[in-house]
Amino acid sequence: MQSSAQVQSVSQSDTLASFWMPFTANRQFKAQPRLLATAKGMHYTAVDGRSILDATAGLWCVNAGHCRESIATAIAQQAQVLDYAPTFQMGHPAPFELADRLVQMLPGDLNRVFFANSGSEAVDTALKIALAYHQARGEAARTRLIGRERGYHGVGFGGISVGGISGNRKQFGSLLPGVDHLPHTHDLAQNAFTRGVPTWGAHLADDLERLVKLHDPSTIAAVIVEPVAGSTGVLIPPQGYLQRLRSICDRYGILLIFDEVITGFGRLGTAFAADYFGVIPDLMTVAKGLTNGAVPMGAVFARQGVHDAFMQGPEPSIELCHGYTYSGHPLACAAAMATLDIYATEGLFEQAQSISQYWEDAVHTLQGLPGIIDIRNIGLVAAIELAPWPDQPGKRAYDIFVQCFEAGLLIRVTGDIIALSPPLIIQRGQIDRMIDVLRQVLQSRGDAVD
Repeated sequence: MQSSAQVQSVSQSDTLASFWMPFTANRQFKAQPRLLATAKGMHYTAVDGRSILDATAGLWCVNAGHCRESIATAIAQQAQVLDYAPTFQMGHPAPFELADRLVQMLPGDLNRVFFANSGSEAVDTALKIALAYHQARGEAARTRLIGRERGYHGVGFGGISVGGISGNRKQFGSLLPGVDHLPHTHDLAQNAFTRGVPTWGAHLADDLERLVKLHDPSTIAAVIVEPVAGSTGVLIPPQGYLQRLRSICDRYGILLIFDEVITGFGRLGTAFAADYFGVIPDLMTVAKGLTNGAVPMGAVFARQGVHDAFMQGPEPSIELCHGYTYSGHPLACAAAMATLDIYATEGLFEQAQSISQYWEDAVHTLQGLPGIIDIRNIGLVAAIELAPWPDQPGKRAYDIFVQCFEAGLLIRVTGDIIALSPPLIIQRGQIDRMIDVLRQVLQSRGDAVD
């Protein structure tokens, strides 16, 4: 491991100009950069040597904690024996083994796995599967896709089309045609400071009936939602909401897609949100926690019937003309299998469930501090929503983000919402530390907004 002096020397000698950073105010960041040098367990180390407690699992992905030795070893060993192999008309054992292991974790008849390289790719893959599925069944008129306001489904053209975050869409033209959106489920007047799943709002799913009547069910291919909307600020579905969506989709022959890129692999204390809510989608997208963030990988899980609709017609025709050069990459498969081993042997999903009540209680102690207008939580996720400064939306939360980093805590902000999603290995003392830092930062500020 590099010393703080070594990493500081490296950072000072390198230029920051060449890297065009994603989802970043580049000029602002490069004027005052926040650089991370190493990581282990629950902590990063900044280039100045300070320890930074990770309250975000990297970017919702490092569920088993940072730099797990068994994952690193698995990647290194795989790189020495098979660095790359194609999966177009060829194969290697690892993705078949990994798919079998994943299927054993999945609810219902979700038992087919298509590998991608990210959540964005997984979403676009799922949308294409949905469209092609209806075509294969002789219903080619089903081309309309239904997303949800404030939804985040990655950054591919399909994902931002069904997504509902305006800032992610406004620079890129008209996007995909034939897309509509359900309303989001966030209502502070009804659900502020709810602990867990809110009781109000299941009826919002019934807006799908309106869209069905507007467009005709014979034109609608799929509905895609995040069971818990993460990137927009942790929007938790009301009791019965997802069940209603499932029922309406069944009634009209519409596929239901769950985007579980964030909720998959233990975030709610169960393997998947589908388990937590007791609703089985037709397609499910995952990434992030699949490899603990160590190697990029995504996947789409499909129900038996969806898969089998393609396995028709003359052989040897290609049933789905879609895929990626790196689908089922050997190193990604090695990282994923080592990650699944950790989840199982350390009981991390159960650990997340067992500590979730302590997490909930700790987060809600912040209620009443300056500027907080809502706190919400589910599993090992929480959001703290702040009243925005007049004419400066997002600045208040961003300033808190910077102050927390300076105090040794990494949080994530989206708009004026602080989102927390720590690694599943978190202990009570580390939860206390996170909440203490947040409390100190919030109390130190004289910027309360009525």
